[in-house]
Amino acid sequence: MDNQQNFHEDAPAYSQEWYNTLKNVLGEAGCRQLGIYALPDDFVLSVVIPIYNERNTLPDLLDKVREVPIRKEIVLIDDCSQDGTRELLKEYSERDWDDPLNSISVHFHDVNKGKGAAVTTGFSKATGDAVIIQDADLEYDPSEIPRLLQPIVDGRADVVFGSRFLGDQPHRVLYFWHYAGNKFLTLMSNCFTNLNLTDMETCYKVFNRETIQALWPKLQQQRFGIEPEMTAKVAKMGCRIFEMSVSYNGRTYEQGKKIGVRDGFNALYCIVRYGLF
Repeated sequence: MDNQQNFHEDAPAYSQEWYNTLKNVLGEAGCRQLGIYALPDDFVLSVVIPIYNERNTLPDLLDKVREVPIRKEIVLIDDCSQDGTRELLKEYSERDWDDPLNSISVHFHDVNKGKGAAVTTGFSKATGDAVIIQDADLEYDPSEIPRLLQPIVDGRADVVFGSRFLGDQPHRVLYFWHYAGNKFLTLMSNCFTNLNLTDMETCYKVFNRETIQALWPKLQQQRFGIEPEMTAKVAKMGCRIFEMSVSYNGRTYEQGKKIGVRDGFNALYCIVRYGLF
């Protein structure tokens, strides 16, 4: 146990020393398959978390994000919650976290605007070398963030989508018509962008610094239409887009799921609008 503790103290996860030690055991190919790689010493990941009425899940989610062993800037945006989330976030904003791996900033909307508006606010505040969107509802597992980040750190990708439908990660079985709607919207998006994504509507999208700086000032959608809007715009920018599998623990409407039929029709409108113009 002492040796293990000393190893972690002397060689933090994703440091060059940590990577070299594991590479000597597993080989370079083994490390790549397992998502083991080295981050630059000064690398910072911005985690943008849009929040609306997630008082029950936010504390657990924030703990899971903080546990990811990468230096992070966590950007929390409250979209005028009414269930006690706002008061919790005010307490977070005043707390001394004393956490060398995580800095936390909290931002508030005075009126409810929608997920797209909260994401755009988060992008405008993020300063990290890469930026990822993380929902606050525990449907996506933050422990998978380092794997999604690897193609960007390696310099192979500008944007990475975390797909729920690539098939090699567990996901909760829920609504057939949601699945069919997602597949239809992804197909329509691909028709207009000439991409071959499997999950355009995924929460997990990772951007490098250059891409996010060019993208966020152009974003217009206030609600869930931001997903096809971002997809169309990074396609038009000529970004190198990768897709990787992620697990998914979907919620029921009774558990707080918010997206609905109206958002599906708006997404279709956005696909056509941003695909053509």
